[in-house]
Amino acid sequence: MSSMARSELILGGQKSGKSRRAELLACDWLARSADHRAVLIATAQAWDAEMRQRIARHQSDRAQRVPGMLTVEEPTQLAQVVAQHSRADTLIVVDCLTLWLTNWLMPAHESNPSRLENCDQNEPLAPVCQAPTALLLEAIQQAPGPLILVGNEIGLGVIPLGREVRAFVDALGLLNQQVAGVCQRVTLMAAGLPLTLKGAA
Repeated sequence: MSSMARSELILGGQKSGKSRRAELLACDWLARSADHRAVLIATAQAWDAEMRQRIARHQSDRAQRVPGMLTVEEPTQLAQVVAQHSRADTLIVVDCLTLWLTNWLMPAHESNPSRLENCDQNEPLAPVCQAPTALLLEAIQQAPGPLILVGNEIGLGVIPLGREVRAFVDALGLLNQQVAGVCQRVTLMAAGLPLTLKGAA
C-alpha cells in the first residue's frame, strides 16, 4: 500500500475497485496506531428495494473488511459532516461524490426532481450545486486529518442520449476536476489496479 496522502481522490468506473482501495487505505491507517480512527461518510439513499439491498450488502462487507470504521450517512451536507468528524487522528472516507451530486441535481423525493435544466455547456455545474461544491472544496483543504474521496469516472464512454444525461456527465466531470485540483493525490482505478494521476504513489 502506498504512503498516506493528506487528501486523495479515487476515480474509476463501476466495480473498478474504488471503494476497495479506500477500505485498504483505511485498514492501513487504523493499523498504524491504536489511537487512529476511521469514519466513512456514505452519501447513498435507499429509494427502492434494489438500492436497500445494495446498501445492506455494502454495509455487511465493509463491517467485515474494516470492522473499526464508523459509518455516518449524509446525502447532501457533505462539507459540514467532513468538518464535524475530521481530526488529526481520524481518516475520513467519502463514498461517493457521484451519488452526492445526484442527490443535489436529481433529488428523488421531489415531484419534478431534475435540476439539470439550468445547466449549460459553458457552466455545467447547476447553480444549486455551486455553493455546496465551494463549501466541500474548502472543507477538503481545511481538513486536519487525512481524507479520501471516492467518485465515478463516467465520461469515457459514448456520448449519452438526452440533454439531462449529458448535463449530468458534464457536471460530474467538472466536479471531479475541481476536487482533483485541491487533493494531494488523484488515483484512477481500472480492473482493481491503481494508476496515480497526481502526487507520489
